[in-house]
Amino acid sequence: MTYRIGIDVGGTNTDAALLDQDRMVIARTKQPTTPDIMSGIDNAIAALLDEVNIDKSAIRQAMLGTTHCTNAIVERKGLNPLAHFRLGAPATLAIPPLSDIPDGLRNLLSDRLFTVGGGYEYNGDLLAPLDEALIRRHLREVKGQVESISVCGVFAPVSDAQERRVACLAREELGPHIAVSLSGEIGSIGLLERENACILNAALHATVRDITEGFDQALRRHDIKADIYFGQNDGTLMPLKQARAFPIHTIASGPTNSIRGASYLADVRDAVVVDVGGTTTDIGILSKGFPRESSHAVEIGGVRTNFRMPDIISIGMGGGSIVQVDADNSIRIGPESVGYRLTRCAMVFGGDSLTVTDIAVAKGLIHLGDSRRIRHLPAELVERAYRRYVGMVEDVIDRLKTHDDPMPVILVGGGAALLPTRLRGASKVIRPVNADVANAAGVAIAQVSGSVDTIVSLEHRDRESCLADAALKARAAAITAGAIPGTVTIIDLDTLPLAYMPGNAVRIRAKAVGTLKF
Repeated sequence: MTYRIGIDVGGTNTDAALLDQDRMVIARTKQPTTPDIMSGIDNAIAALLDEVNIDKSAIRQAMLGTTHCTNAIVERKGLNPLAHFRLGAPATLAIPPLSDIPDGLRNLLSDRLFTVGGGYEYNGDLLAPLDEALIRRHLREVKGQVESISVCGVFAPVSDAQERRVACLAREELGPHIAVSLSGEIGSIGLLERENACILNAALHATVRDITEGFDQALRRHDIKADIYFGQNDGTLMPLKQARAFPIHTIASGPTNSIRGASYLADVRDAVVVDVGGTTTDIGILSKGFPRESSHAVEIGGVRTNFRMPDIISIGMGGGSIVQVDADNSIRIGPESVGYRLTRCAMVFGGDSLTVTDIAVAKGLIHLGDSRRIRHLPAELVERAYRRYVGMVEDVIDRLKTHDDPMPVILVGGGAALLPTRLRGASKVIRPVNADVANAAGVAIAQVSGSVDTIVSLEHRDRESCLADAALKARAAAITAGAIPGTVTIIDLDTLPLAYMPGNAVRIRAKAVGTLKF
């Protein structure tokens, strides 16, 4: 018998699940998230091992979903110094890199931004030759000052030859171990948003190094020698080496882990998933077993990007959210929250903060703490607060649905019991077994993927051959990531006509997923 561990680090709790080779949850735990993150992970692993008596050498794989990289961007902490090269002069000189990001973050990242000759047309024709002499000169200028390099060329998703050449130059000038981020591997069409994502990816190099090394050490402290994988924001996994190259893909992995876990635990492939945590509730759409991808640019810490992201709406409502009565007698839920201090601050636990958990206890939805401590709450206040936080969730469900028909709703997360079993817009409400650790189960059972996003001209090729070529490349990428070849399937394959471009140009996207080799 072999096993795998799934761990998901949230703002309030660190959840962990131990699964056997039949993908059955045999142990689970919720531990408070600690300020240093790693202590909470260490505690979660120890708690799992205390629940079962197994041979630790049989734990072959360990999967982690973490908010490390998201927090680094939002809090402006731990971002390493970098140099950025835009390959687009003279065509793109009017708008310099990082023009559209918040001042505080720009000041951290904007010391070494260079725009040099280069780039391609939409069809792969050369826009301008690469100015290698200037690039080498700039690289020598920053030697010893930066930990990573980012490169973004005009229409790099169509042809990335120039970006790869700059990567070679960087390693020649700065050493073979310099981290290099290439925009063609990260974002899709759209220069400024793709450039932002690439720069952020390069700035996260030190952060992802710390989390990957820390997770490996935490496992080794418990004598676990397992292959390490990280959850990424499309609901699939990436191996350790890929996580170190693309830390930006771990952003929003928490909600996607919950969506995948909800699908697995409820055995449903199409539904609305409501993940109720201690501070926020994340709501997304489960489509064919995977999170529905956002169709528009997404902001991360105020930075507009265009790499793949799940279509998730987060609201400031969770088990620890503070309930307040405003001057006009209206009820306000959150966004302030007691978070991981719930067991000290909520009224049912002897605290003086009125929280959503207190309201749920008063309504009889859950039984926690000492209900006698909230007997003084007026029934009218309890009812209005209850209707308010339930209504917040129902409103988001309506916003996410693309049709009027009711859909199944799956409730997961540590606060799943805060919501009733009937919701507006839901055909049925499902609260599966182990719902409170759906995120950990989701990252543990996740598959691996490969994707292609490019522009092609149909002037001299037919649409079907272009689609077949994209599907082949997506399958190959999934197998390279560790998928069993016979299990790889295409879950997304489409074309999008591009207006105002000659040559009958279309954008083609393909995505393949497969079962991870055990």
